[in-house]
Amino acid sequence: MAEIDRPASRIDPKLLEMLVCPLTKTTLDYDPERQELVSRAARLAYPIRDGIPIMLPEEARPIEEP
Repeated sequence: MAEIDRPASRIDPKLLEMLVCPLTKTTLDYDPERQELVSRAARLAYPIRDGIPIMLPEEARPIEEP
């Protein structure tokens, strides 16, 4: 069975390396399953829509970490 091409595959890895959390200016972790960029410092997950990271805090999902 062929693997489905997900929108995240269109994101340039170099772009992901350059992006930081707009609130904390810390690095982001890429979550390909949820199509999000996660800021552990801010406890926010920024969505990736149609291959474009949405880096607006008001669009981010709050996350809880143990």
